Amino acid sequence: MVFKYGIDRLTVAKALALANGNLKGILTNEAISNITQSCSYVDEIVDKNKVVYGINTGFGPLCDTLISASDTAKLQHNLLMSHAVGVGEFVSTEISKIMLIIKLHALCLGYSGIRLSTIERIHWFIEKDILPCVPAQGSVGASGDLAPLSHLFLPLIGLGNVYYKGRMSDTGDVLRQENIEPLQLGPKEGLALINGTQFIAAHAVHALARFHNALDAADLIGAMSLEGLMGSSKPFDPRLHELRPFPGNRFVASRIWALLAESEIIQSHVNCDRIQDPYSLRCIPQVHGASRTAWLHLKQLTEIELNSVTDNPVILGSLDTISGGNFHGQPLAIPLDYATVAAAELGNISDRRSYLIIEGRYGLPKLLIKDAGLNSGFMIPQYTTAALVSENKGLCFPASADSIPTSLGQEDHVSMGSISGRKLNKVIENLEYILAIELLYATQALDFRHPIRSTSVLEACHSFVRSQVAYAEEDRIFSTDIQHLKNLIASGKFVARANEVALKYQINLNDKDYEQFQLS
Repeated sequence: MVFKYGIDRLTVAKALALANGNLKGILTNEAISNITQSCSYVDEIVDKNKVVYGINTGFGPLCDTLISASDTAKLQHNLLMSHAVGVGEFVSTEISKIMLIIKLHALCLGYSGIRLSTIERIHWFIEKDILPCVPAQGSVGASGDLAPLSHLFLPLIGLGNVYYKGRMSDTGDVLRQENIEPLQLGPKEGLALINGTQFIAAHAVHALARFHNALDAADLIGAMSLEGLMGSSKPFDPRLHELRPFPGNRFVASRIWALLAESEIIQSHVNCDRIQDPYSLRCIPQVHGASRTAWLHLKQLTEIELNSVTDNPVILGSLDTISGGNFHGQPLAIPLDYATVAAAELGNISDRRSYLIIEGRYGLPKLLIKDAGLNSGFMIPQYTTAALVSENKGLCFPASADSIPTSLGQEDHVSMGSISGRKLNKVIENLEYILAIELLYATQALDFRHPIRSTSVLEACHSFVRSQVAYAEEDRIFSTDIQHLKNLIASGKFVARANEVALKYQINLNDKDYEQFQLS
């Protein structure tokens, strides 16, 4: 199975598959034809000396400065060097590769005037897994992600650093080892490379995969906590959610309802005198469901962006160009900020469930340990969830609410969407730790319910955790346990184990009526 750059529709799932090598990307004759046609339009503009921004003019506030035909190549070379001003830690190699993939697809649509040889070189970097070192900070999310994209494409002209065979190396040295000459960029090429939203979009793709996994994990862990606390299954009854039919709410309720079906624990307290559970238990569909809705909104908008032309100017035909604002990151910046709040709220309610579990209510020992006093038990991990939840709240301030003019006022409104994307991924990382601590608590709580059993899926989740982290009889260093469980969640193995058991016992956790909430 292959993906045809510039021809097929790129999705989040396909971008991830291309990045991890599970899908092969190719250049087809149709895409090559579109690329060469667009390039010929740029050549004609240069030959006829028509003034077009970025082809034979300076950039930003220098847009009125004309550049001679003989200097157009030098102009593009200077552009990449002068705009490579990123600072801070490098983004992950996965994000770097996704940036290359998204940009290659956009260029292959045939509206950027770039040469086929440049397209083929980008494709070569992807296929060889030679990935540029891209600093995380420096983009304001308009005029494109100029700084990070400049670093991304410095290797085309033999500059910058790349990850090569597992280590950071000088690009010039790598090209010599591979017997490859640096490119000399033609008219418009440098601008086509660095004008665009691929830094923002790559962070969105990366976050969507992580957030989807966290959403699935949160449903499972929330159900385990409910069982450990001997909560009621009634708030997940489908009839209730038909009366307020938000799709995200209904999807989460259907998952929890299926997870709790035929639970011995539920049956053991069916006639108890508890009237209502605390909100963090009975409002799981409403809170998790709202976060699902935010995830879906971001996914829908990201997939529009993945198949868009976001550089400037756009080359529509012979002597037909438009200078516009498709590079502006606001269409993704706002939903990224919205998703950040949604991810933070998932952690917020998880922390409340953790607190409930250690209170010593509903037949559980205080702090989840038999000999509390001599042992602090599970008191302090909840301090960590509280700290992470608070940190996430601080990160929820919307980056898209800010704008600082740049380029001597020519670029007088910017999106800051690159910050939105980075913040979302940080919040999700914190969320994975918060969920890991709730999982640590929920698993210990279920131990106190045995020999009464929960359902096949939840007991399998319990056993899976116990294969990594032992039951706590007394105090120990819990940070090691937390890290093990965070890795178990972040890797997707925890959710995969639950889905595997659900499939075996024909338990429907991913109803086809809610297919829009799947990553594929």
